[in-house]
Amino acid sequence: MPKNILLVEDDFLNRRLTKKILVQSDYNVLEAKNSREALRILEAESVDLIILDINLGEDDVNGIELSHQINEKYRIPFIYLTAYENPEIIGNALKSTPYSYLTKPFKNIDLITAIELAIRKDALATKETRTIVVKDDDFKKELNLDDIYYLASEGNYLLIHTCDSIYKIRSTIKQIQETLPDDVFVQVHRAFIVNKSKIEKFNNKFVYVKDTAIPVSRNFLDELNLG
Repeated sequence: MPKNILLVEDDFLNRRLTKKILVQSDYNVLEAKNSREALRILEAESVDLIILDINLGEDDVNGIELSHQINEKYRIPFIYLTAYENPEIIGNALKSTPYSYLTKPFKNIDLITAIELAIRKDALATKETRTIVVKDDDFKKELNLDDIYYLASEGNYLLIHTCDSIYKIRSTIKQIQETLPDDVFVQVHRAFIVNKSKIEKFNNKFVYVKDTAIPVSRNFLDELNLG
């Protein structure tokens, strides 16, 4: 299935040229000429990779600033494709952890190679962080993180609640929190972490997951930012 690439470029001719190269390599291309259009597309569409220009116009958020929003909210891999070769700008861009940094003019093969490497690297990273090993009777199994409803502390152990099973592992809330993606899981109490997508309803005192009322601590109210 063709990958969806969001091309964020303010210059029409550059955007048309880059799109042509991508289409010839069997990518689906979504276009945005500024950060506002890019964010609207990210809200509405499934995007596999983003190509960012740094200069998006004098009155617009630049590509580096936009990359911080992408990292914080969407966690989608991106590469820079820009005319900037200034060491200071490159240094600031690299701090935003892009998968690659290409300067214009570029070779077609360099762009396609950077895209393929970024997509593969992201796929490997996602696979590594989207499962957890648990004990199932006398066997060990990989549990998909998406199947977890919530985690509850029990001394030096954690109880992992799924739709129809409970798994017990030796870990603390603090230890497990460091390994869980924070775009999926949120700590709501010193003894509970919940999967955001499994929350049925919530208020300032409780979240309901799988018909279970889980207490919300005042210390974690700011973390419970579900929109």
